[in-house]
Amino acid sequence: MLLHVRKVLSADELRAARRLLAAAPWGDGRVTAGEQSARAKNNQQLPEACEASRQLQKLVLDGLARHQLFFSAALPKQISPPLFNRYGGEANSFGNHVDSAVRYLSDGSGRVRTDISCTVFLAEPDEYDGGELMVEDTYGQQRVKLPAGDMVLYPGHSVHRVEPVTRGQRVASFFWVHSMVRSDERRRLLFEMDQHLMSLRTRNGETDPAVIGLTATYHNLLRMWLEF
Repeated sequence: MLLHVRKVLSADELRAARRLLAAAPWGDGRVTAGEQSARAKNNQQLPEACEASRQLQKLVLDGLARHQLFFSAALPKQISPPLFNRYGGEANSFGNHVDSAVRYLSDGSGRVRTDISCTVFLAEPDEYDGGELMVEDTYGQQRVKLPAGDMVLYPGHSVHRVEPVTRGQRVASFFWVHSMVRSDERRRLLFEMDQHLMSLRTRNGETDPAVIGLTATYHNLLRMWLEF
């Protein structure tokens, strides 16, 4: 499932993020790439241990924590610490690759199974040319270039790339989610049911028998498919 999640970051949070990014110590993005993707990767990235990264990570994680649509779609068990990259100038693209199935955390605290890949855009689309995230799925290639503060979720097993940036700078946060429901197909079904349930609750109220029955079905399916 590929999903556009709007306004993960507020306008104030975006302004704070951009101030931090403008003064941040950018380095070679290949530091965090796997063996295969390192050959295709040509961008810049913030060191994970720097103070700017820690402040930016909190902004992104706080935004995710209050976003119900993200929780409904991802059903997160664990979120890897957000990373931050920049494309522009000579470091301007990332060719076709697949994310590693397991992300080992840099602080040695464990690992994250990369069920879902996520990108939060931190530059407005009119600030740069090119830089589209291209994701291959069963419906063909999906071209993604979103407003600053918005996020895209897509399956971690997807082949994807970032098109060359020919003007300006594309800045984004990226991270992975280890979901409580491993299967992308099952997560999609649960997400669609949850969205319809929220619509029914708005129209009919919490005590409507259909709402109660479908809520029970949703939670029983979740109980059947959860992994801890």
